Amino acid sequence: MKWLDTDSAVIGFIGTGVMGRSMARNLMKQGYRLHVYSRTKSKAEELVAEGAVWQPSPAEVARHANVIITMVGFPREVEEIYLQEDGIVAAAQPGSYLIDMTTSSPLLAGRIHTEARQNGLHALDAPVSGGDVGAREARLSIMIGGEREAYDAVLPILESMGSNIVYQGSAGAGQHTKMCNQIAIASNMMGVCEALAYAESAELDPQKVLRSIESGAAGSWSLSNLGPRIIAGNFDPGFYVKHFIKDMGIALESAAEMGLDTHGLRLAKSLYEQLAARDGGDDGTQALYKIYNREL
Repeated sequence: MKWLDTDSAVIGFIGTGVMGRSMARNLMKQGYRLHVYSRTKSKAEELVAEGAVWQPSPAEVARHANVIITMVGFPREVEEIYLQEDGIVAAAQPGSYLIDMTTSSPLLAGRIHTEARQNGLHALDAPVSGGDVGAREARLSIMIGGEREAYDAVLPILESMGSNIVYQGSAGAGQHTKMCNQIAIASNMMGVCEALAYAESAELDPQKVLRSIESGAAGSWSLSNLGPRIIAGNFDPGFYVKHFIKDMGIALESAAEMGLDTHGLRLAKSLYEQLAARDGGDDGTQALYKIYNREL
């Protein structure tokens, strides 16, 4: 199967929010032709001004592109834009590649893959990790499920958005891998917030504490990247609390199906739900600190 490059690929990008906009922009920087759609048109205006072509629906994006990438919020949106009567699967040109980069359900990824194959299409589930910074700097970690040949064909496109791209296996394997990622983050974020709350209670300089612990055994992406935001009181979203709650829900459901107990994940979800109930759903995940610091 031939690789798709800037001459052979016309990309449709659906979902231009905090991360999607940067991912689409990086594709344009590499010379790819782009058609875009976002439920809120204003979120795509910058990309259109930079040369992307606006389309009025996901189906129209699919009709104008041979690679369709989606980066939306929730599994219900993924299901709707792919599988509805005039969705991507129905509208896409035969032989097109469908790449869902939303964090979504492994079971839904399998359904999309099956229906895509029946329509002569290639579907991959390709969720990402790295937040707004990783999206902006094209350093995302991308986890791939689906047919290996389809992955090989679109690899140059994925390399325009990420620096750590790993083929995980058959359809749904990318989403399962992302659940592993979110499970690890969930407990880690509790630890980061507890550590910084402890530092403040002990009347330490949190910046000095961070400098001491981030390069040792306690080091993590969340500590190094979100710790400084917490210290600065910056709770703007690199990744929304409401979307993280969604991800944890998917992970809990998948774990239950496998008979696995995930105690840390369950506790983290309950704390984030407390935060969301106090109008924190649109904050970044580092806003969990407010629970520990009794700011709510």
